[in-house]
Amino acid sequence: MPASIAELLHDATARLQATSATPRLDAELLLAHTLGWPRARVLAERQHHPSTRQAVAFAALVARREQGEPVAYLLGHKEFYGLDLEVTPATLIPRPETEVLVELALAEARRLLQMQTGTAGRPGLTIADIGTGSGAIAIALATHLPAALVYAVDLSAEALAVAARNVARHGLEGRVRLLQGDLLTPLPEAVDLIVSNPPYTIYDEIAPDVRAYEPRLALDGGPNGVAVYRRLLAMAPAALHPHGALLLEIGAWQGRVVAELARAALPGAEVHVHQDLAGRDRVVVVRRSGHEAG
Repeated sequence: MPASIAELLHDATARLQATSATPRLDAELLLAHTLGWPRARVLAERQHHPSTRQAVAFAALVARREQGEPVAYLLGHKEFYGLDLEVTPATLIPRPETEVLVELALAEARRLLQMQTGTAGRPGLTIADIGTGSGAIAIALATHLPAALVYAVDLSAEALAVAARNVARHGLEGRVRLLQGDLLTPLPEAVDLIVSNPPYTIYDEIAPDVRAYEPRLALDGGPNGVAVYRRLLAMAPAALHPHGALLLEIGAWQGRVVAELARAALPGAEVHVHQDLAGRDRVVVVRRSGHEAG
């Protein structure tokens, strides 16, 4: 008789102990994916015996996970900010810490909308998500800001193809516009809000499993990790409205240096470094005052 769910999970968890920090969870997710079941059903029907074909398919996924391949790529999707998103090796896997960037961006967007209340001029907001990848940030912002138009920019055509499918999946084709190109260059107009989770890692210091599977274009921040910040901030004054805001996700050690770069690029702007739930520096927020010096 084929092995039961309980036996398959026990064996897979043992195999993944050396590779994963969450071997049991990985095994449950991979088996649920193989069976086409919710994870809760897998946990509830532990004595069910999957077919031989299903057991073989599950074993193949476990073997790939043993080699370090991320679970999100094996499943083909990842949840981010309550949204289910397709991910592929062409896109960075959305991280939970990036939800801090989304929360702060939503707060800035609502502040800007409040400033517009009762004034004549452009209705709603224009937002640019730079380095959109799977479209995670752009889609989260557009979902929660029905008055916003979001430009989602990426250099990678392959990543934008994934983003396009995610935009369509969430019914946002009219409000998330995908643009291919380098940083702020493709934007057709100045915007109210710029948001970016750019490459900020020193590539040689990235964990081997991440380096082996996730796209270098989305990870490599240059020799000191700040190359993209320098270029993006240099472009920002021309691309951001006088009272707009710019938010950048950063590595835990980059708060001071990125804040200094922001003050140099936008003198007179308010610059704040915000921490994530673990107490690490995570987002630099730059609020333009409309009258920068210099």
